[in-house]
Amino acid sequence: MPYSNYDNLAASSEALDKHAVARHTTWVSIWVNIVLTTAQIVIGIFARSQALIADGIHSLSDIVSDFVVLAAARGSARAPDADHPYGHSRYENAASLFLGVILFVVGAGMLWRGIERLLHPEDIPEVHMIALVVAVLVLVSKEGLFRYMLRAAQRVRSAMLVANAWHARSDALSSLVVAFGILGNLAGYRILDPLAAALVGLMIGRTGWKFGWNALQDLIDRGVDDATTVTIRERLLATPGVRTIDMLRTRRMGDEIVVDVHILVDARLSVSEGHYIAEQARATVMLEPQILDVLVHVDPESDTKGTALQQWPARSVVVGAAETLCRANALALHDVKLHYLNNGLEADVIVEGLREPASSGTEGANGVPIDDGIEPSSQSVADALTARFGLRAVRVLRVTGDTSGAPGETDVATRAAPPEKATAAGPAVD
Repeated sequence: MPYSNYDNLAASSEALDKHAVARHTTWVSIWVNIVLTTAQIVIGIFARSQALIADGIHSLSDIVSDFVVLAAARGSARAPDADHPYGHSRYENAASLFLGVILFVVGAGMLWRGIERLLHPEDIPEVHMIALVVAVLVLVSKEGLFRYMLRAAQRVRSAMLVANAWHARSDALSSLVVAFGILGNLAGYRILDPLAAALVGLMIGRTGWKFGWNALQDLIDRGVDDATTVTIRERLLATPGVRTIDMLRTRRMGDEIVVDVHILVDARLSVSEGHYIAEQARATVMLEPQILDVLVHVDPESDTKGTALQQWPARSVVVGAAETLCRANALALHDVKLHYLNNGLEADVIVEGLREPASSGTEGANGVPIDDGIEPSSQSVADALTARFGLRAVRVLRVTGDTSGAPGETDVATRAAPPEKATAAGPAVD
């Protein structure tokens, strides 16, 4: 394929750019979270705020998840190899699943701890004012981190980085809840601090479930969204020569998409022309930036109608029989074209006979004389092949020379047999 090397180079360059952005933004997130985690846990213990400590544990889980993202970004940037011909993009899906599990477990633990404290309100201490100051600073820091990471993720179109950015936004929202809980505790409603801790745990658990579920769906080959599917379908149907499409299937490899589809073309096209149409369809879909690969299968008829190709004889069997019949009828076999269709097998038998064309005065394309008579020898070949193999139709075509053409050129002249000449399995054409 003339564009395959270009595709590989472009994909490799994009993967390296994505890896560089992921590495940079993740290290920024790691250092921010190290500072915030230290401040939240130390001040939370000093100020006796369970909500702030819970938020600090949340930030600690962010550090762990950031290292997971780094490892996944490094793995997914590796070039395809013999064992992984589609590349290593699913490292991102696996990392997102692992990240989701971590968040869900941490959130569930925090929720459980918060509920325990709510069941014993007499043990809830008064929170120190400094806890509120730290909570507000964390809130501002996490919101700024979210906006920075989201811009970078959207630039390189990375679902994993988008997930990590929204993780930072959920951190900011949890810090907001913590701030309100601490403020309520300072106002005399001490139960609000553990309540805030429980709510933070619920939010974290919900985020973890969402990320984990989506990653799991991608790992088990969930298709892309409807809008993307429509775009792919429109590109395929816009390809010249494509009549319709069947069995359009998609799956994700990290942030990229793998497509396989069956296209319907004219049943009597040559193999090379059908292949050319398929390559054009593939190239058109590959213009979409997220497409990793497209596998196009060419169908002469719709697969949805069903087929039973196994009942029909192989090409070698039909050609052998045609050669024998042609020799018996003083004809030289030039070629055989078989059409395996849903409703039967058709054959075009091209012969070179000894008889000169009938002088009917009829001319075909390029002035080539057409033999208007149905030769008994040709009809015998058609009838015998139809009877032997149960063919739906047999057309016997005669090669006639055109003396005005270039040396070695031949033209095929055909004429449909009258209806009364048709066999039970289909018309015979000389």
